[in-house]
Amino acid sequence: MKERVEPRNSIGAAELARFARLRFVLVEPSHVGNIGASARAICTMGFVRLCLVRPRDPQFRSAPEALALAASATDVLAQASVYDTLEEALQGVHLAVATTGYAREFGPEPVELRAAARRGAQLVHEEAGELAFVFGPERTGLCNRDVQCCHASCAIPADPQRGSLNLAQAVQVVAYECRRELLAQAGQSAAAPVRRDQTVRAPRAAAPAASVDQIESMFAHLEQALIAVGYLDPDQPKHLMERLRHLLQRAQPSASEVDILRGVASAIILPRKLRAGTKRARRDPD
Repeated sequence: MKERVEPRNSIGAAELARFARLRFVLVEPSHVGNIGASARAICTMGFVRLCLVRPRDPQFRSAPEALALAASATDVLAQASVYDTLEEALQGVHLAVATTGYAREFGPEPVELRAAARRGAQLVHEEAGELAFVFGPERTGLCNRDVQCCHASCAIPADPQRGSLNLAQAVQVVAYECRRELLAQAGQSAAAPVRRDQTVRAPRAAAPAASVDQIESMFAHLEQALIAVGYLDPDQPKHLMERLRHLLQRAQPSASEVDILRGVASAIILPRKLRAGTKRARRDPD
């Protein structure tokens, strides 16, 4: 048997051990892509235990589609456990939760996913046993017998008219809720930590708004530019400048932003080629 993958997480050793006590069980998955995507889904949330019951393709670990969708979680995919029955996959589990959108006649009543994740997190945090979430085949979901093997069942609160999720999507949602509750039990935030290659930048201070006289000069300059290009007819202005004023005043431009707009106006009024020597002439008068 292959060595278990260690959880890749940013939390302490005790929490890592708790994360390792949760397994995700896929019963008779049909598509290797869903297996690979599920491996990635649990890995991004810090989990590593992926268990499969009678997968349609026994060579899923090397399937190109599974490897592609697993992305950086190919180690989780490679070490996924395979079982002949759900009972074998749940061996040693003290709380097994079936994911199903409706109640079964002889099965447990589904509760909302977050409530199920909280109950499981409490069990894991108290070191009272292992936890498993069980997912059914893509086309049919879990059969009644599989649901009856579980202690509880949960549902993802989705639109009742279109509540069917892709298998890997469901795994991702469940993994997120489990991470959230496990970290809450440990008194930690579920917010993503900053990676080592990321730089935390202080928020940029807002530049002070331009003064009234700067704003008025800008509008006068813009009006000259619009007349120069023929967009504004000074004999029939049609409230164009009032509308433009309303637009730009909402933005509360800073002094530097006003300079930018005036630069645009200058370029419209007098092309750069014609303006090339004007500044130099002003700096070096005869």
